[in-house]
Amino acid sequence: MKEKLIEIFERANERFLSENIDFIVSNVSERSLCSTLAQCIYLEINNSIFANYHVDVEYNRNKGKVKTIYNDDLEVVSIVCDLIVHSRGEIVEKDNLIALEMKKSYRSQKEKEKDRARLVALTRDSYDGVWSFDGKTLPEYVCGYELGIYYEIDKRCNLLFIEYYAKGEKIKSYRRAIK
Repeated sequence: MKEKLIEIFERANERFLSENIDFIVSNVSERSLCSTLAQCIYLEINNSIFANYHVDVEYNRNKGKVKTIYNDDLEVVSIVCDLIVHSRGEIVEKDNLIALEMKKSYRSQKEKEKDRARLVALTRDSYDGVWSFDGKTLPEYVCGYELGIYYEIDKRCNLLFIEYYAKGEKIKSYRRAIK
């Protein structure tokens, strides 16, 4: 499933870059960029085995309840990802597919590391065995995303930096030109 999601994302990202390059380098907000990227992901998801899933920007609900995770200090914190692909709680067996965090390169290293740490937490299978999931009700704390994506844009150098996360680990990263 992870490889299929990477393939879908890569196609969506190619569309995003080819159709929106002026928009991307115009210094619009990360929220605006995520919204446009979400449209590209939706087009790819809609024509795949994941057609019943939704692509949402800054979404933080599970059937009306705020999504939460444990932070590194095992404190419960609410989460809002820049972009997620999920079933909005409708497919309990596999609600969460993709969590994406976007940053512009000039943002602080601390902010970037917080996003990466969130992706590690969201893609874990469990929190040290504490996470309970019976396959019928949504878990109290969110994890188990199939794929996490860290997406950094450096418009000064016309570069894009992408990292993929799965099962709480970085599995792949690369840089590429955006023009």
